[in-house]
Amino acid sequence: MDHDLKDRLLLPTSRAAAANGAHHRRGVTPAAGGGGSVGVAIDVNGLKRRGGWRRSWVRVDAATGAAEAVEVAKPALMRRLDLPARDLRLLDPLFVYPSAILGRERAVVCNLERVRCIITADEALVLRDPDSAGGAAADEAVRRYVDELQRRLVDRADDLPFEFIALEVALEAACSFLDSQAVELEAEAYPLLDELTTKISTLNLERARRLKSKLVALTRRVQKVRDEIEQLMDDDGDMAEMYLTEKKMRMEATLLDDDLQGVGNNGFGASLSAPVSPVASPSLSRRLDKELSFARSRQDSIKSFKSSASSQYNIEELEMLLEAYFVVSDYTLSKLTSLKEYIDDTEDFINIQLDNVRNQLIQFELLLTTATFVVAIFGVVSGVFGMNFEVPLFKVPHAFEWTLAIAGVCGTIIFCSFLWYFKKRRFFPL
Repeated sequence: MDHDLKDRLLLPTSRAAAANGAHHRRGVTPAAGGGGSVGVAIDVNGLKRRGGWRRSWVRVDAATGAAEAVEVAKPALMRRLDLPARDLRLLDPLFVYPSAILGRERAVVCNLERVRCIITADEALVLRDPDSAGGAAADEAVRRYVDELQRRLVDRADDLPFEFIALEVALEAACSFLDSQAVELEAEAYPLLDELTTKISTLNLERARRLKSKLVALTRRVQKVRDEIEQLMDDDGDMAEMYLTEKKMRMEATLLDDDLQGVGNNGFGASLSAPVSPVASPSLSRRLDKELSFARSRQDSIKSFKSSASSQYNIEELEMLLEAYFVVSDYTLSKLTSLKEYIDDTEDFINIQLDNVRNQLIQFELLLTTATFVVAIFGVVSGVFGMNFEVPLFKVPHAFEWTLAIAGVCGTIIFCSFLWYFKKRRFFPL
């Protein structure tokens, strides 16, 4: 009986799975047949779209400066640029990663605020995702980056390689954006803090709390950009790794050298071993050997010159470029630090004011309690005279008036004694 029950429970599911195998392969599990049980639908296409399998990029050509919109999948980028998946994950707009500049063998990966790009010796791929956080603002930042990069490629006034120009535009965009954020925060902060020192209210305190939260977040972002630039400046190996044009030229020179060696070994060697005329062949072969040796020596001299002088010059050139934006980010950080110190001083002043108000409330409560105690004496006297039993004092003329007068004098003496004690114990300011 248990076996039959198991078969009744399993067979409909297995039949539904066999009938809808194609749907399973597409990532959707339809409802199982007449049993009324519904499978779990998995939107694989939606997951791929959200997971960043294919992104929209703006490609800027290094030679012409032309820009075009392309769609490239992550595996294609990994194969084309020899980049690991963790580097491309830094550019994913679905995740919030801090700013980073990574130099790799064939590309430079930049994640600087709203500019996320991959820079090579031949092109720059700028990530464009209007559906991400930021929306139109992020799309506008990408457009400005592309326009500025195209302008500098057209009006190139120095001999900087393309990757340095693209990196400089990204650093300038990030530093300018952070500095503008700092200026806006200062414009909002100083009037608010001045108003808060004159009028302490719940609304002003809430605005100051939100302001300080934004200040802490912006300071962290500026600090991260500054630390990334400083880390690159401290490591000569990372800076040399970022000179992609020189590595490309060396690779092309190596390939050309290999091609020349192949031609010399295959073509010229075969011609020397082949039967030739006794008059023309010796002079032709000697001339070709002479030209081949000259070409090889020229290639060797070019490579040795690049390895000795050009690398050090380019490292210093990149270091000067990074140092300029290090100064800019450090200046922005100093402004935010000064603003934070001003906020801290304002908080100290507000705390002092709140402590004074709190102390005044305590003093007033103490005075009120003492006055209540004195007034309670009159309540006792009134209660005694309001009792329903005969006392000889009740028959004395004006006894009640004299009793109230004596109670008032005694209450005043008691109240003054309390005040003297409070001042002696420094409960009240002198």
